[in-house]
Amino acid sequence: MKKTTGKILKHETHKHIWLKFFSVTVLFIVYFIFIVFKYGFEQGFLISWLVWSFFVLCTPIADAGFLIDFPLRLILKFRMLTSEIFVWIVAIGFNLYAYFFHSAIYEKTKILSLFKHIIEQPFPYWIIIILSGLGTFLSVKFGDELIDVFRHKDRIFYKKHNLIWQAVLMIFIFVIILITYDFLLKQLGINIPL
Repeated sequence: MKKTTGKILKHETHKHIWLKFFSVTVLFIVYFIFIVFKYGFEQGFLISWLVWSFFVLCTPIADAGFLIDFPLRLILKFRMLTSEIFVWIVAIGFNLYAYFFHSAIYEKTKILSLFKHIIEQPFPYWIIIILSGLGTFLSVKFGDELIDVFRHKDRIFYKKHNLIWQAVLMIFIFVIILITYDFLLKQLGINIPL
């Protein structure tokens, strides 16, 4: 493993992906510890994984799924694109369980309240999940390419599809602003139909 890690870290694209992995891992661990101290282990565990699933399902960048995708790519040689499908199945399944058996947990944090707001209104708010899926799977494909090549200039798929990914990000930002605005209005008791 040490020999493999050393070989991976000497290429510019591989340094980028390792930095991303360590950053996301540290952020998740710090958040998990904070939430467990605040709500206790059982609720903290559930809240942390629901927030993880929010970032899997409702952001167009594969950062949350990357916690699983990257190690599987290194250890089992699975393409991250393949493992991201598994990540989405786990995130959806976990939310089905939480929503039907522990729905009060969504009220513990603002981000989970927003997530519940999105879940409960398929139209038009599931557009955010669709956009996130498009962006996530493109970004995972970019991540696979980062591992496959040694220099950023060799990233053919990224160069070819980066504009599409940026368009998805822009539409995502617009839609998430609308959803957040609607959510905040409802929190204040103001009802403006979309």
